[in-house]
Amino acid sequence: MAEKKTVWTKKDMLGLEYLSKEEIELILYTAGSFKEVTTRQIKKVPALRGKTVVNLFYEPSTRTRTSFELAAKRLSADVVNIEIETSSVRKGETLIDTGRNIEALKIDIIVVRHNCSGAPNILAQNVKARVVNAGDGWHEHPTQALLDMFTLKSRLGHIDGLKVSIIGDIAHSRVARSNIWGLTKLGAKVTVCAPEMLIPDGIEKMGVRITTDINEALDDADAINVLRMQFERDGALAFPSKLEYFKKYGITAERLNKCKKNIVVMHPGPINRGVEMSSEVADGKNSVILEQVTNGIAVRMAVLYLVAYAKGVE
Repeated sequence: MAEKKTVWTKKDMLGLEYLSKEEIELILYTAGSFKEVTTRQIKKVPALRGKTVVNLFYEPSTRTRTSFELAAKRLSADVVNIEIETSSVRKGETLIDTGRNIEALKIDIIVVRHNCSGAPNILAQNVKARVVNAGDGWHEHPTQALLDMFTLKSRLGHIDGLKVSIIGDIAHSRVARSNIWGLTKLGAKVTVCAPEMLIPDGIEKMGVRITTDINEALDDADAINVLRMQFERDGALAFPSKLEYFKKYGITAERLNKCKKNIVVMHPGPINRGVEMSSEVADGKNSVILEQVTNGIAVRMAVLYLVAYAKGVE
């Protein structure tokens, strides 16, 4: 829980790598307050009334974009969704020019998802509007990691000291990187598990334990975060076959039965059933996958609110 003296002073929210433990805790604390709003009959507060949030997504998204849109609307902000396929981007307009033109419409916050790592940082350096990273290339997906941590804390009561295993396509996963930054800063012990070809060089420098053995990753874990196999991101086709992957790394009921009784099973979605995990596990009592989706709204409400009213930022 964040101390009351902690205040948000950043214009943008670009990644967990750039946040302190106290800033991460402040977001989770604020999300806890907004979670109550989602349980009301009228799910709206006037916190961002009069402000405009633009969702600028250069990649397809269902959960993240819908979640940000609902979060902004529940804070009473006006929301504009820009469809890249029908925008001036198709005519060759650059990210910076798009951002500046959007800003000229007197908007307040740009939520951006981009297929290039670092794109939100570049945008933030070139506009006065607040910028929130909704996922950039293979770099970070900070709000996904925040909602993962919020869900873990809601289920288990704490994060410090937890043993969390991240399993799957580590090499192509921005979710993995953001989770590693956040979990380690909050005191969790993180293990990453994948076929050797999907473990990026140097990831041990982020303070994680590495294994290619699924049983070692599951042993004594308090929670597992099972990543989607990103077939669309791998031009070299370096993956094992889907069946081979499932046999060696898929989370099945048989494997889960050997774990701690209350192990928490997470997945950022969308799930490839029969590849990353079985339907029995995805829909089972240890799964918090739908809770993650629900908690994403409160977490994104917190992020939008904090950047909108950052202290010391004009």
